[in-house]
Amino acid sequence: MLKIFNSATKKKEKFQVKKNKCMNLYVCGVTVYDLCHVGHARTFIFFDIVVRYFKFLDYKVFYVRNITDIDDKIIQCAKKFKQSIKKYSTRMIKEMKKDLNSLNLLLPTKEPLITEYIFEIIFMIQKLLNKKIAYISENGDVLFKISKFKDYGKFSQCFSNLFNKNFLQKIPVFFQKKNVDFVLWKLQKKKKNEKEIFWNSPWGLGRPGWHIECSAINYKFFPDGADIHGGGIDLLFPHHENERAQSISFQKNSCAYFWVHVGMIIFNNSKMSKSLKNIVTIRYLRKYYTVDVLKYYLLSTHYRRPLNFLEKNLISSKNIMNRIYSVLNLYNFSKVSFKIIFIEQKKFINLFMKALENDFNTPKACSILYKLSKYIKSLYGKNFFLEKYLVFTLLYLGNFLGIFLKFSFKKSLNIFQNCLDSKYYIKNLLKLRNKYRKNKQWDLADDIREKLYKLKIFINDSKFDSEYFF
Repeated sequence: MLKIFNSATKKKEKFQVKKNKCMNLYVCGVTVYDLCHVGHARTFIFFDIVVRYFKFLDYKVFYVRNITDIDDKIIQCAKKFKQSIKKYSTRMIKEMKKDLNSLNLLLPTKEPLITEYIFEIIFMIQKLLNKKIAYISENGDVLFKISKFKDYGKFSQCFSNLFNKNFLQKIPVFFQKKNVDFVLWKLQKKKKNEKEIFWNSPWGLGRPGWHIECSAINYKFFPDGADIHGGGIDLLFPHHENERAQSISFQKNSCAYFWVHVGMIIFNNSKMSKSLKNIVTIRYLRKYYTVDVLKYYLLSTHYRRPLNFLEKNLISSKNIMNRIYSVLNLYNFSKVSFKIIFIEQKKFINLFMKALENDFNTPKACSILYKLSKYIKSLYGKNFFLEKYLVFTLLYLGNFLGIFLKFSFKKSLNIFQNCLDSKYYIKNLLKLRNKYRKNKQWDLADDIREKLYKLKIFINDSKFDSEYFF
């Protein structure tokens, strides 16, 4: 039973999808004004595990991760490099995809650009105006009236323990302001050579505010609300607070069932961010560390906890991965099937899955992988059959975390048609099954029968023995 910490209720809850075997996920993506850093890596690696987890359980996953391709910072950077807004954002999107692809992440189902959904944004703003939850200010901007949303602030104010002191200061300062209403639509202040960043609207030429963008796109793809809405914890306030207020005001059920936030990365005693100019880019780290080392390091701290970025800990993760590689490199994976799991290793699989089911406890999952690799190494040369299936189990579980992907092995349902020593495997499986029958471990014996049946191998049981046929 999967339990996830829900930021909306501030507690760990049993997770259930709205539609059977279909999970909808919305994650706030990157504002493409600079290269992606390790903070982005941590967030997107975690949600990649969420996607892999549900896919391994045969769920249909609809994963939307937006790209903010219009923003004040993008405009400033485009001016600095003397490029048009469109040309600069297009170039940076390519760089973003290059960085994220280097992490071996599964691609989102949809990756919408903000500039492609202006109509949907205008539609949502107009409805908020009609409900008198938004208004047109004296300078022509359209603002959301916070006083109309009675629960404003409750979503984020209970999370002080998740922020560092510098970041936390902006929350009380925000509430002390006389006018805390936020922008939905920015009216154009006419300047030459900037016409391309504005769009027509009922309120004049302008462009959307940051928060309304995610509300509109989320509603476009998930009109009844996403099963999970995710992002970094730094987005909780003001972005997700404002997004939630907009979405619920627009339509009560158009928000999200679960809100999931990934802890920030602390570097030099401050939150790692582009604005503070204290980032370590993904590109830089990938020059010196493999993707598996980087993932193992980031996953060794629970996703909700802040991670103090220290290179000595990254080196420790590298040493651990090298020890695991030393085990995996001993084996030829051309004879290992993707779908067959060695029955005796249920304890490792059960421990691993229980860790993930407990709010995606990746530190514990990582430790189980390491313990399994040490166990395999202790068996080397003693029991070839057991070693083979243990190694497969290690690969199988590693794939839940998106690691060990460089070790290719056949994804065939019928291992016995591809292995030269198929009779040896069947013989040993039957031997193991007879042992379970003798000990009256009927569930384990039935598991072997079921797995062989899926491979179109049938068993005839006698009182003391079993035989098989295709």
